[in-house]
Amino acid sequence: MLAAGIHGFILAFGLILPLGVQNVFVFNQGSIHKQYRRVLPVILTASISDTLLITLAVLGISVILLQIAWLTALLLTAGILFLIYMGYLTWRSKPSEVTAKQEAFSAKKQITFAASVSLLNPHAIMDTIGVIGTSSLTYSGPAKITFALACILTSWMWFFALAFVGHQVGRLRKSNGFLDILNKISAAIMWGTAIYLALTF
Repeated sequence: MLAAGIHGFILAFGLILPLGVQNVFVFNQGSIHKQYRRVLPVILTASISDTLLITLAVLGISVILLQIAWLTALLLTAGILFLIYMGYLTWRSKPSEVTAKQEAFSAKKQITFAASVSLLNPHAIMDTIGVIGTSSLTYSGPAKITFALACILTSWMWFFALAFVGHQVGRLRKSNGFLDILNKISAAIMWGTAIYLALTF
């Protein structure tokens, strides 16, 4: 079981580490909000969404769902459109000292956006199913549960840490120019991901 836990940790960490839309959004919200506790909605939503995807992947349910052609097409289309919309909002965001409070997403908006970039991101879904779901097939019983829990725990720790680092960066670098550049980079990554998904549709 220990080997399964270590495998799950390394695998989940490797998948979650790259700078994707979900990570950028969590980091960005952490850097914008003045209080770390105000980023909890996005952290918890991203973590719960990943927990759901990992659980479905390990149980094999997600593989069955993605075999339905129209559902796969719907997921891809919704994901692409939402990434374009999010990129537009992020690009137009102006994190000046005067408007910082207004630009920081409310709890409701954090939850909505975090759930969308997690559950409507076909790339993340494919990664979860293709890598975590497939890897879980080598285990059974308690070892499989340990593997899944290790993946889930890694995801939770990562989002809490990522938001914290973003928060510290936001505190250290109060420059409007820095946050504006961060927003532009975030928007570019979102649009780039949308283009990639559209080309591979």
